[in-house]
Amino acid sequence: MNHRTRIKICGITRLEDALQVASLGGDAIGLVFHAGSPRAVDIETAVAIREAMPPFVTVTALLMNEDPQWIDQVVQAVRPDCLQFHGEERADFCRRWARPFIKAIPMASVTDVNAYARQYSAAQGFLMDSNVAGRQGGSGDTFDWSKIPSAFDFPLVLAGGLNPSNVSAAIARVNPWAVDVSSGVEKSRGVKDANLINQFFDAVGR
Repeated sequence: MNHRTRIKICGITRLEDALQVASLGGDAIGLVFHAGSPRAVDIETAVAIREAMPPFVTVTALLMNEDPQWIDQVVQAVRPDCLQFHGEERADFCRRWARPFIKAIPMASVTDVNAYARQYSAAQGFLMDSNVAGRQGGSGDTFDWSKIPSAFDFPLVLAGGLNPSNVSAAIARVNPWAVDVSSGVEKSRGVKDANLINQFFDAVGR
């Protein structure tokens, strides 16, 4: 079934980048709350971005093996619409905050994708990334899209090395519910490039 491919721009660190994504009709932005990431934002910055977002732009909080007290702080202060877990979090941990959540699947180390997804039956959807379990995404590397099972019964967010030059081919091949890009629209680590964001939206639209 054909559908409009949703767009999430991840690793937003500046208000102006978030506003550009919203103005272009972006569906979601991702704010990183993992201290080891070059795209991590502090609470104050995240709140300013959150408060500036117009309706129907999903603000997603990215987390990886975080302390529950830190997640409590993020949830209470930032009020994200969705949590996105990138680590080895168990299903009951992901459900703990009574928020919609997405679970990332590290395609470099997961062999049975459907079995992995079934462990997280409460997830809103699954983000397939090119990383190995326990390591950060945002590397700019793609993975072998043929590893995605033809029968996958959950909303699929495709990530991992997407950029304006390959996202059209990725959509044609995978037909994901959404695409997620971070490093592919950056001019430096954590700093987005307005022209590349425009090009990415144009490529998805085609």
